[in-house]
Amino acid sequence: MARLQWRIVVTRARRASVLICHGSILTKSPWQFRPRGKQSEAPPSPPGLAVRTVAAAILADIAGQGLTLDECFDPEAPNARVAELEPRDRALARSIVVTSFRRLGTIRAALAKFMEKGPPRKAHSLEWTLVGAAAQILFLDVPDHAAVDLAVHSVKSDPRTAAFAALANAVLRNVARNADELRAPADPFVDAPNWLSARWRANYGEETAAAIARAHQTEPTLDLTVRSDPAGWAERLGGIVLPTGSLRLDTHAPIAELPGYDEGQWWVQDAAASLPARLLRAEPGMRVADLCSAPGGKTAQLAATGAQVTALDRSAGRQKRLAANLSRLGLSADIRVGDALSADIGVFDAILLDAPCSATGTIRRHPDVAWNKFAGDIATLSTLQSKMIDRAIAMLKPGGTLVYCVCSMEPEEGEGRVAALLRRNPDIEREPVAAAEIGGLTECVTADGDLRTLPSHLPSDNPRHAGLDGFFAARLRRRVRP
Repeated sequence: MARLQWRIVVTRARRASVLICHGSILTKSPWQFRPRGKQSEAPPSPPGLAVRTVAAAILADIAGQGLTLDECFDPEAPNARVAELEPRDRALARSIVVTSFRRLGTIRAALAKFMEKGPPRKAHSLEWTLVGAAAQILFLDVPDHAAVDLAVHSVKSDPRTAAFAALANAVLRNVARNADELRAPADPFVDAPNWLSARWRANYGEETAAAIARAHQTEPTLDLTVRSDPAGWAERLGGIVLPTGSLRLDTHAPIAELPGYDEGQWWVQDAAASLPARLLRAEPGMRVADLCSAPGGKTAQLAATGAQVTALDRSAGRQKRLAANLSRLGLSADIRVGDALSADIGVFDAILLDAPCSATGTIRRHPDVAWNKFAGDIATLSTLQSKMIDRAIAMLKPGGTLVYCVCSMEPEEGEGRVAALLRRNPDIEREPVAAAEIGGLTECVTADGDLRTLPSHLPSDNPRHAGLDGFFAARLRRRVRP
């Protein structure tokens, strides 16, 4: 009896193992003909898949657990998803996440156009995989085919979503084909939660509210506070000097690679965030407290004046980074870890209180804030802010100055807190801010003499050079009683 000639064939389409026997094809189960040695290993993941998978997981973490961008992208945090990514991939993951939240309304509308019933129930991470991929297609410099293919691979790799791979492929290809139409919606409020856009309309009027919403849709540039010679550093770094004295750069280069970083000549700080410390008018030898001091930009400003600065924050980790930043800058402060409501750190000539707040003024730089904060948070935070103001006043010597500030656009956290303070404490009076103190920006000084910046302020023909974070600050003085 002649011996049969057998050989194994693996078809590309179905990866089915088959036997050919004298021209006849007999389908066999793959386990019956496992390759030996290295050939048994699973095929490597496509390049770029890991970073997309991490980005989708972080989107879900922020949306579902209320985590922040900074928490999720801290490689030293426990169980950090980004810990295993290379710096370049970490930067790409952050760009995907930031862009996804910045244009989340637009992206969801685009996906909904091709999914009439929305994401399937029990689809787990499918929605965020699609959101991250659509962000790349519509707003990032990523080839469409790469964004689609890697998203489909990601969907297939998760047993909970694998059944939706064909759906993901079809939806994302439709998004790519219609990208020009989808990326430019007419409604300026599409990328803001309804509760927030309603507040902006009520507090600032329709026109200003729309300008705020449009400002949030544009990626902001990098702002720096320099130790000296702003014009010289602007020329060296390829930036412009803003009326406030801050530098604004149009670069995507790694911060630590820019000239002057290692020499401690400047630090990263939004132009609006640099104004409250300036209003304190610190001088050499003054005893100054910076309450809620991390991440440390304001502490650095105060230390650079020669004042004796005590920097207090409840986060030991953030204070550790503050210490490292001051070391790089060649500045010093008495760094303490503690709660501003209970810490006993002495009495001061001047105090800067940058209180915990809803942070809605930072949506330009932290678009996740719009989607992980809720209207009820404002009342809770307002109560805390009043307690912190009262505690700060108790640490302020008679005749001393308190600057209270929040990176919030919500009047309850700014103007409302100061009005309530003045009603309940006759020992406190307002010291109005002059436009000359903030670079002549008259539109940023309220009728009461407080500082109020908005993302729509500081317009420019170049949208990348426009805008400020939303800040409120009031300068207050403790009266000297006879």
